[in-house]
Amino acid sequence: MNTPESGPYLTLKTNAGPRYLSLTGLHCWTVGRSDDNNLVLPDRWISRNHAMLQGMDNGSFYLIDLGSRNGTFINGRRVSVPVTLQDGDEIIFGQTEISFSNPKTNAQNLAAAGAAAAADADREFTATAMLHVRRLISVMVVDIRDFTGLTRQLDEKVLSEAIGTWFRRAGEILTQYGSGVDKYIGDAVMAVWVHGPEGASPDEMRHILQAVNTLATMTSCLHEQFPLPFPLRIGAGLNTGYAMVGNTGSANRPDYTALGDTVNAAFRLESSTKQLGLDLAMGETTYDSLQTLGSRETYFQHHTVMLKGYDSPMTAHGGTFAQLNQFLVQQS
Repeated sequence: MNTPESGPYLTLKTNAGPRYLSLTGLHCWTVGRSDDNNLVLPDRWISRNHAMLQGMDNGSFYLIDLGSRNGTFINGRRVSVPVTLQDGDEIIFGQTEISFSNPKTNAQNLAAAGAAAAADADREFTATAMLHVRRLISVMVVDIRDFTGLTRQLDEKVLSEAIGTWFRRAGEILTQYGSGVDKYIGDAVMAVWVHGPEGASPDEMRHILQAVNTLATMTSCLHEQFPLPFPLRIGAGLNTGYAMVGNTGSANRPDYTALGDTVNAAFRLESSTKQLGLDLAMGETTYDSLQTLGSRETYFQHHTVMLKGYDSPMTAHGGTFAQLNQFLVQQS
């Protein structure tokens, strides 16, 4: 198979010669022995769902180990958390060696790409305008609490398996509750739900809250499987609003990317939970969308917060995961 002419790609070293996997057209590529992976590796030392590569909007790539038994290594070092890949990085899954190439990070290729981009500026602008449309979305940002302290107290192998398992299960939960995208950023996950023209439905908002609740429960139980020094906790931010949304996937497997203030505010709301001493903070539009689900005021309190990067105070509604669970129970 010939080397991909452009764009990032993986090179798999085999006895029959190099095998290439182009990393274009999607935002997420999975690696493992199972046939449902984008890159299927017949290596008995590799887990069925071993690792994942996450493409970011700026052209960079994260490599995330999904709790594999034998680990994932970059340039000889085991991966414990999502790591940004660099052009030329050597990756080992089990006993399989793979190299990562991203020509766009090479200075010479960047210069050539810049000249080509200038020549095609009008065409690129038109393509971008066609790809991205303004849609109403809900954004969830979930962050692992006290992660730095965890890394200092855990053996690297245990940390890799525990956090990789957390990322894998988080992805499964988000898929279960209908998220159109999930991005893995450091020790955090971002998920997006794209609403229809009629707005956010009660069922959609219920699913989003159920996703948060399930993520919190899953996280709190992880110490029962791994020898963690303390039970893990998460904080969550929810925000609903309009954003520019593009779909680079297919009709059967949509792969949305969202840009704009709605996304930024979701990250800031998650950060605000620490200063508020709460588990969950949501924007006012998200809170308003819950009005048909029950007595919100009983479970979520009103707060005025200053979010980093914003000139004016913002209204947030927050609560604990216990209160969230009680809110969901009242509907059953």
